[in-house]
Amino acid sequence: MESASDDRIRLVVLFGGQSAEHDVSCTTAAHVLAAVDPDRYEVEAIGITRDGQFVRAGAAEELLASSARSLPPGTTTETGDPGGDGGELAPLVPTGPSTELMSSVGALAESHEVVVLPLLHGPLGEDGTVQGVCELANVAYVGAGVLGSAATMDKVMAKTILSSHGIPQTRWRGVNEREVAADARAVAKEMAADLGLPCFVKPANMGSSVGVSKAVDVDEIEAAMTAALRYDEWLVVEEAVDAREIEVSVLGNESLELSVPGEIIPGADFYDYEDKYVDGRAELVIPADLPESVVERIHELSAEAYRALRVEGMARADFLYEEGGRGPLLNELNTIPGFTPISMYPKLWEASGLPYPALIDRLVDLAIERHRRRSTKRITARDPRG
Repeated sequence: MESASDDRIRLVVLFGGQSAEHDVSCTTAAHVLAAVDPDRYEVEAIGITRDGQFVRAGAAEELLASSARSLPPGTTTETGDPGGDGGELAPLVPTGPSTELMSSVGALAESHEVVVLPLLHGPLGEDGTVQGVCELANVAYVGAGVLGSAATMDKVMAKTILSSHGIPQTRWRGVNEREVAADARAVAKEMAADLGLPCFVKPANMGSSVGVSKAVDVDEIEAAMTAALRYDEWLVVEEAVDAREIEVSVLGNESLELSVPGEIIPGADFYDYEDKYVDGRAELVIPADLPESVVERIHELSAEAYRALRVEGMARADFLYEEGGRGPLLNELNTIPGFTPISMYPKLWEASGLPYPALIDRLVDLAIERHRRRSTKRITARDPRG
């Protein structure tokens, strides 16, 4: 007679990563691992160090249970069991990250229903790279697919797509590193003339406000571009607006559910990394005090953007609401939003009647549904002879 554990879903939790959001990812993973239902899931925790090494199971979970909340770079071990129940950080087979992940989850999928839960914020995690590895391994995974992840992560590409769908945004410009290298001063002056001052300069592929600066003059635009180019070769420069910051959580594949909106009242000049994760001075107001007509418009735009960018699973839609002006302006979608119990995405669902553990269950169900749906599609041509 089979044990109850034989029917459990093998949930592979990926966390850490090589982006500047490594610590945020580790904090998120610690909360998810504490919240998942052990009667429904058999959890395999796989951490990715800052230099791209994969470590697994007991060692990764023990580290997350500590106050470190970060995987050290360059982790090696001589005595750690690669099976991963010891206290040391046991590396996976050193054949490259893609092969490591594919071989480990592919083997699990032979005897279990496997779902990968990527909790990797930023580049090499939220940008379609890990999603592509999961596609190659032929396993279900939570969140947007390769195209949706890549297009949404790149702010210049996302804004271009959203513009083509007529979704209102602040005025913005995309800037390439080559342009800045050729004449940074000229680019800075052009941005100031086109978008006005102050303005915001951001790396195109980054989240959690990493690398974001508010510039009040041409000199500061130049400095902000230099700072942002540490993280990406493309930048986005946006006009500054006097607006309220409103966020909505979206859940679903083909049919969508939308949460009540929430408002962020920054404790700093703008909602930066320190305000989000260090100082915690920002005030979260849930639900946001908005007219019903504005809520309906925000929901409508959230759904339109979600579909335009080919997102599935989940996303947090961030808006700037100009009262008495242009109304709700979509700032961006985040396909792997902050996911601790005090992060806006799960808090909005909690306020909408979906508690944190149940939200994880819904995301896993959506991952399985999409994987089964997509598995019915052919990737090779049918033999005309039969």
